[in-house]
Amino acid sequence: MTLTVVEPDAAILPSAFQWKLWLYTNYDCNLRCSYCVAKSSPNAPRRALGLALVQRLVDEAVDLGFDHVFFTGGEPFILNDIYAMLAYSSARVKTTVLTNAMVLRGQRLDKLAAVMNDNLILQVSLDGGRAEHHDAYRGPGAWATAVESIRILQERGFRVRIGTTETPVNTAHLDELAAFLRGLGIPDEDHFIRPLAKRGYSKEGLELGMHNLIPELTVNLDGVFWHPLSTDADMQVSRKPWPLAPAVSRVQHQLDLMARTGSVPLMTFT
Repeated sequence: MTLTVVEPDAAILPSAFQWKLWLYTNYDCNLRCSYCVAKSSPNAPRRALGLALVQRLVDEAVDLGFDHVFFTGGEPFILNDIYAMLAYSSARVKTTVLTNAMVLRGQRLDKLAAVMNDNLILQVSLDGGRAEHHDAYRGPGAWATAVESIRILQERGFRVRIGTTETPVNTAHLDELAAFLRGLGIPDEDHFIRPLAKRGYSKEGLELGMHNLIPELTVNLDGVFWHPLSTDADMQVSRKPWPLAPAVSRVQHQLDLMARTGSVPLMTFT
């Protein structure tokens, strides 16, 4: 995910960002990362949005002027209908799907290849240029499989972007990771690094919330949230996942209050 953090006393204005929509397609995952902000795992309830709701959300996002739709989880490629979701979204707007890429083999890889186009970007998670920097939070063997997956995707002609979470284990080795990625043919502009956030499973990292995060509207079955970093109650802006327009209005109103008062009022729901 992207992460734009502002100083606590800086006003966040609607003109300072472009609207992005994040969709939590599901919460089950083939990995159990110890810093996962979504609390995903192999035994997490799926809580899938489903294709029909995703299509309604994409259509409304396009109508509202959103410039980018992101699909995340969980691991989206566990879902059978993720390919239809990506095809529908990328035919209408720039679309990125976040993945650990570890399950992209065989039929899954072929189905993804069938829907790839210039609007669709794969963002693969990789936290280090060596196994010990990645596996510390993601589990033994995860790095080797992730790197193999990146190479397979590149061989199939996919554009691969890399998402890295900066942790106490890898923070001194990020230059080494950047060099490793360049060796794989991934340019610096396709490598995104975000700080570790104290949310979800993570007991360490930055304290982040509405007060210092540029909003990027995020949807799961429970409603709409300020940012994909967290679907905790303090980040919720709507209790319904659709339509989006009321949530956009609430975010704009909240930004106005924050700019005028310098505080972050709690949102109330009727």
